Amino acid sequence: MRITKLFLPLTPEQKRAKKKELLLGVISGVLLGISFPPIPLPVLIFFALIPYLYVIEKKEELSSINRFTYFTIFIFSLITLYWVGSWTKEADPFLMISGVLLIFVNPALFIIPSTLYYFSKKAFNEKVALFIFPFFWVSFEYAYSLTELRFPWLTLANSLSYFNWYIQIADIIGAYGISLLIFYINIFLYLFIKNFSTEKKRSLRFAFIAFLLFLIPIVYGMYKTFSYTYSSKRIKVGLIQPNLNPWNKWEEGNLEEQLNLYLRLSQNAVNKGAKLIVWPESALPVYLLSGNYPHEVERIHQFIDSNNVFLMTGMPDINFYFDLSKAPKDAKRTRSGDVAYTSYNSILLFSPFSSNVQKYGKMKLVPFGEKVPFVEYLPFLGDLIKWQVGISSWNVGKEQTIFNLLNSKIAGVVCFESIYSDFVANFVKKGAELLVVVTNDSWYGYSSGPFQHKEFAALRAIENRRTVIRAANGGISCIIDPLGRTISETKLYTKDVLIGFAELRKEKTFFTQYPLIIPIFSSSISIINIMLFCFKKIIRNKTK
Repeated sequence: MRITKLFLPLTPEQKRAKKKELLLGVISGVLLGISFPPIPLPVLIFFALIPYLYVIEKKEELSSINRFTYFTIFIFSLITLYWVGSWTKEADPFLMISGVLLIFVNPALFIIPSTLYYFSKKAFNEKVALFIFPFFWVSFEYAYSLTELRFPWLTLANSLSYFNWYIQIADIIGAYGISLLIFYINIFLYLFIKNFSTEKKRSLRFAFIAFLLFLIPIVYGMYKTFSYTYSSKRIKVGLIQPNLNPWNKWEEGNLEEQLNLYLRLSQNAVNKGAKLIVWPESALPVYLLSGNYPHEVERIHQFIDSNNVFLMTGMPDINFYFDLSKAPKDAKRTRSGDVAYTSYNSILLFSPFSSNVQKYGKMKLVPFGEKVPFVEYLPFLGDLIKWQVGISSWNVGKEQTIFNLLNSKIAGVVCFESIYSDFVANFVKKGAELLVVVTNDSWYGYSSGPFQHKEFAALRAIENRRTVIRAANGGISCIIDPLGRTISETKLYTKDVLIGFAELRKEKTFFTQYPLIIPIFSSSISIINIMLFCFKKIIRNKTK
């Protein structure tokens, strides 16, 4: 009977209903997409899920719920993540393929929370399922950040970077808590619309709750903004934006020219009083400290010694192990097989009058771009999937390093790492007074990507009440204060030097100390929901 039903032609009424559903999916997807930067319409996120909720609440079959979820999120992903494939004339074909795959594969992962919603409908009822749906969504957002396939770019809270007052509450509840608020406001507004014609008093209660969930964070944000006191401890920074073509800089023969550019721009920053110079991610496309570039290393030391400044830079880094018995498990072998090595997308801190270089190896690697997921278990994937530029197949860093700079402590994160709220919070928990982001967003042209990446850093500033400074190869380099406000920034694809003061702070926010309360609580509800669904199904089968 069920198979026959699948192949029956739709009636005119069913066709109209299907078209209406698709239209509502498009509306939700578009509203979600245009609520994200760089479009300055963040308030749309509070309404974006209403059409989606209207459709899925009426659906009874898991396949139907998940198909509609996929369709809605596909529209959302298409608008928000179109830039991932680069689509510039020099773009790597593999990067383009990865971008296309991401648009189609990423929405499929969002059927996880919609599946949990279906389970809760079966374990409880439609009303309960709707009210705990936000916890499923947030537990998915967090879980997505943990796997090797991670790309948690579409976290709902990331849409609100332009709504500065609202996101001040992130110093308590973090990005995941804001996602929870966003989803609940959508639910209560949906219930207000749904019940308005039949139960006005009840629907007005839903509207009032939505209003409170919207108003309370704003009031808190206004209070935090107007009561904010600036730290007396600060450092003058110089952010170097060389605007090198990322596709050409990996070619051999132009290292001297690149270093000359960096030192010239850095001298401009020093002349304006900068005490900390920051170069972007993979500033020089070589393993600088491998022993093969003594002249370049000496020039850098001469520069920082003569100017008495610190230099923090993104840089490839490598360690060789000539005694294979002492090599770590994740070490790779040279072609001869006699030597093992580990390579990292790193940050190096050069200190004046010291030969010691402090290091941090990137820990959150971009799937496929920097590390092929599960390559340890499926080694052939490493040979199959490779970029045509740069140095890929990095090792995963082992420790969240805190850099010592005179009497201050600072942390550096590399590019993609800045979108992980609990990960960044751990740097601050370990004592970081300033957050530095080194990045290279120039792969993606003049698209939404660089703007989104920069704006998401505002949430990290607010969550931890730390200044965030970003040095980007082609922009956007910027200084973001602990209130998430951009103090100064560069334009995309310009050669520039950004000078400014960065506050150094020591106090820790509630979120910094307890960054996983909401993800763990949400995940617990999701797990309990699955257990209850399975338990009821077992009981039902036994009864039959």
